[in-house]
Amino acid sequence: MPEATMTANTGAVRTGTQELSLNKAINAALADALEENPRALVLGEDVGRLGGVFRITDGLQERFGAERVFDTPLAESGILGMSVGLAMAGYHPIPEVQFDGFTYPAVNQIVTQIARMNFRTRGALPMPITLRMPSFGGIQSPELHSESLEWLFAHVAGLKVVSPSNPHQAYHLMRHAATMPDPVVFMEPKSRYWQKGSVDFETPGDLTGSVVAREGRHLTLVAWGAMVSRCLQVADMAAEDGVEVEVLDLRWLKPIDAEGLARSVAKTRRAVVVHEAPRSAGLGAEVAQLITEHCFGTLKAPVERVTGFDVPFPSGSLENEYLPNADRILFGIQRVLEYRRG
Repeated sequence: MPEATMTANTGAVRTGTQELSLNKAINAALADALEENPRALVLGEDVGRLGGVFRITDGLQERFGAERVFDTPLAESGILGMSVGLAMAGYHPIPEVQFDGFTYPAVNQIVTQIARMNFRTRGALPMPITLRMPSFGGIQSPELHSESLEWLFAHVAGLKVVSPSNPHQAYHLMRHAATMPDPVVFMEPKSRYWQKGSVDFETPGDLTGSVVAREGRHLTLVAWGAMVSRCLQVADMAAEDGVEVEVLDLRWLKPIDAEGLARSVAKTRRAVVVHEAPRSAGLGAEVAQLITEHCFGTLKAPVERVTGFDVPFPSGSLENEYLPNADRILFGIQRVLEYRRG
């Protein structure tokens, strides 16, 4: 496999393909964004000299300098408030909240300022902010280190929300988000940071909607982030029993690709939605309703949800009891396939 290369000038373009882990793919995307846009800035706790707790920003301060890649105090409301001011001044800040659960102190800045400023000023002050957020569970971390907050940010008008599921997507979706004039919440599945995959720098594919990760005909599994990989594993298991499961990687959680969702479910006529967040008022409910609106006449069974439970995300080894596992997803598939109208 040929190594990727990149020119040394501003507006640099990588070529070829390279085997990268998901965290290295994001690192490459950030480097290219900084190279391409001199007004792009990376900021957050330990993102500079340390290179971030997951080493996503490793080497960026050394390459681009401490004025463009810099550490902030441990104050999430300050990080996001600073990002608002930088965006007002014409910069494109790319702040990192070190862990998803650390976002709570900054919800005021995100919801009342970042999401609204463009509307409040009738377009005079756009908010081109790409908020990086290591998200979801799977690493058995302490409390507030493994939240699943897509339900919160997808509800906020003015925000876009995206979550990649593999290194190729991580690179290209970050590059895309870093050029958008709107605020984007970029939810990185931290349990997949070390997953390796081929990144084709020259062929990003369509970056605007969902993508079919596996073709099938009996049922559609809808997932995003780390759950895509788990659903692909489940699809392999189901195939051993002759059940051909389609896996739809939603990717964009705001806006949701309703057309792609409907296209997949119209083909299979059954759907199971899988996510890590609690069930009640989770994003799976919105996805299920969109499926019902678009495919009501062809559905052979109600849409099933396999989710986290309605409890605070547990820490440590207890998260294995909380996260949707293969058995729970397979049981959801079975319920849908065996459904009979009374």
